[in-house]
Amino acid sequence: MATEATFTVPSGQFPLGTVFHQMPDVTVKLDRLIPAQDVVIPYFWVRGSKVDSIESAFTESPGVKTIRLVDSVEDEYLLRVEWALEHDDVLTILAETAVPLIKATGTGQQWTFEIRGDDRSDIAEFQRRCREVDIPITLTELHALTPIETETEAALTETQQEALLLAHERGYFESPRDVTLEELGEQLGISQQAFGSRLRGGLDHVLGSTLPTLTV
Repeated sequence: MATEATFTVPSGQFPLGTVFHQMPDVTVKLDRLIPAQDVVIPYFWVRGSKVDSIESAFTESPGVKTIRLVDSVEDEYLLRVEWALEHDDVLTILAETAVPLIKATGTGQQWTFEIRGDDRSDIAEFQRRCREVDIPITLTELHALTPIETETEAALTETQQEALLLAHERGYFESPRDVTLEELGEQLGISQQAFGSRLRGGLDHVLGSTLPTLTV
């Protein structure tokens, strides 16, 4: 089932993040970026600051080959960028896993990305690859692309969904187990106890929503 996810990364963990050093109050917005093998050339808007040469603010951005101004209206600038995908960053992983990016918004604090996979395994693979190259992503929302949320999905918190998905993907429920709670916690940057609490809470909601009520 098609699945959408929202995640965040620190502002400096994306190629355009260096712009916030010079213009901390601007907002950068990418719209409907679709990876196509090794070519990713999106348009994006920069809003919130009026400058003479907007391109110069991006000259030291790693992961950028070329960038040019397309249009401007007052303090809003439309630019076109060609990425250098040999860098290990979010764009590289999106292109590698062919996970479409619905939109992305960057501020001086963080980048927020919305992505879509054909099913949850696509999202899990994207997360796995980000962690392999030490990209500190934080999953904030995960849901199936359906008109009406199921009772089970509604009962689960976002952190419980993330814990269940990761535990299943890494083989925690296999016999014997392929991974420990400590290792799963390390992947999310939390303690073994915290991960176990999320997992137990998620399992409790799933079982409570799916098992029939027993009467005596």
